[in-house]
Amino acid sequence: MTVNNFPAVNVEFEKPGGIETDELILNMGPQHPSTHGVLRVILKTDGEIIKSATPVIGYLHRCFEKHAENVTWVQVIPYTDRMDYIASMNNNLGYVLGIEKMMDLEVNERANYLRIIVAELNRIASHLIFFGTYGLDTGAFTPFLYTFRDREKILDLFEEISGARLLYNYIWVGGVAFDAPDGWLDRVTSFCDYFMPKIKEYNDLLTFNKIFIERTANVGVIPPDLAINYALSGPCLRGSGIKFDLRKNDPYCIYDRFDFDVCIGKGEEGTIGDSWDRCWVRVAEMWESLKIIRQAVEKIPGGDAKSTVPKNVRVPKGEFYIRTETPRGELGYYLISDGSRNPVRVKVRSPAFVNLSILPAIASGTMVADLVVIIGSLDIVLGEIDR
Repeated sequence: MTVNNFPAVNVEFEKPGGIETDELILNMGPQHPSTHGVLRVILKTDGEIIKSATPVIGYLHRCFEKHAENVTWVQVIPYTDRMDYIASMNNNLGYVLGIEKMMDLEVNERANYLRIIVAELNRIASHLIFFGTYGLDTGAFTPFLYTFRDREKILDLFEEISGARLLYNYIWVGGVAFDAPDGWLDRVTSFCDYFMPKIKEYNDLLTFNKIFIERTANVGVIPPDLAINYALSGPCLRGSGIKFDLRKNDPYCIYDRFDFDVCIGKGEEGTIGDSWDRCWVRVAEMWESLKIIRQAVEKIPGGDAKSTVPKNVRVPKGEFYIRTETPRGELGYYLISDGSRNPVRVKVRSPAFVNLSILPAIASGTMVADLVVIIGSLDIVLGEIDR
């Protein structure tokens, strides 16, 4: 039989078991909403299954470490704001503490307490961005609106004390730029009163949502030994059940004066070290930060909080490494001075860079949709990774 003068053709289809497939190479990013910045991930896939994932960085490189060699010690501080721009106060604190240690400089008590308050407020603000955007990664839009609503209240407090809402340049060598305005500490307490019940609201809305648990539990599992071998820190390490927090294990500033707990993943909804555990640790840390802030507000002494150090700071000759616990983990500054006004070297140990390095080890064998969940759970900031 013929149709339209074409002869009929008998086609024999191969059985599914006999079909051979090739690897497909996909580029996720650098312009992709789930990469949380300009990150490129080269994926080799077999269907929906990832065979390998290779992060490619450098799209946000701004030469911070090289710039630091060409400006004065004090002029470096605004550049630290721009690394992890979601937690600028924490970046300021680590760098300034390093200079003060090298100069053997004592800081007024009031300034120390104000530093703790703004650092922990910034930790909450950072975790709120994580929680809201992680909801978007998993298909939930409402938590994003809730968390940014509450983050605005923290930014209002920062604007009042520093004049800025994102890049603060607030923590200076020898103190802070401005003392707290009249009534500011009361407004901080009011925020704590307002925010405490919101954490339960977040948990009801997303953390313990059945769909969210199914998307994140047992996904991207990082066993404790693997987390240690890759030198993970912060919530990525504590999510694997390792109880290590620099504020407790190697206290800096005046953190040893406060009572708070170190939150760790326990595998409550899946396996210890999965994406759900990393999310849970950050939510629990917001509660602990509130405890620290309340204690600091209650104990803060009077006196001068401003810096009394001259602008032409000269750091004694030598080398020093300082590390602090930022929202993403251990932020380290390796400082080298030759006694002049400018640093010889400012080398940064970025927690987000180190945490991202584990991606190839845990992405293999997962699905493409799960990679979105895994990257989100690492809570990376590309400004800090690239510098």
